[in-house]
Amino acid sequence: MFAAGDNLVFQIEGGFGLLRVLAVDKGVEGTIWHLLVYEEFYPDIEFAEAALASKLPLAVRVPHLAITNRALEKTPTAKLSNRPVDDTELAAYRVWKQAGGQPSERSVQMMLGFR
Repeated sequence: MFAAGDNLVFQIEGGFGLLRVLAVDKGVEGTIWHLLVYEEFYPDIEFAEAALASKLPLAVRVPHLAITNRALEKTPTAKLSNRPVDDTELAAYRVWKQAGGQPSERSVQMMLGFR
């Protein structure tokens, strides 16, 4: 499906948002997706792709969300590109892991307060 480093687009009612797959943990209870959510929303996919292609850094809305495979399935996404995950992007993921965090069953849209 997706892999660490994938940049994904997802749709909300008024436009499109960008996600980044930080890591994928596979365990006995299933797959856990670790995502970074970018701040901006775009009117169409072409604007989202242009933002990813630019050399400017993108603002981060949520540095780490952990969701189950079922929650990811509730979040319609499409892969736009891939680039290696850098160490600074993994900081919040590591804190979550060290704290024994639990993944959410809610979709990304629900976790961000959108319906």
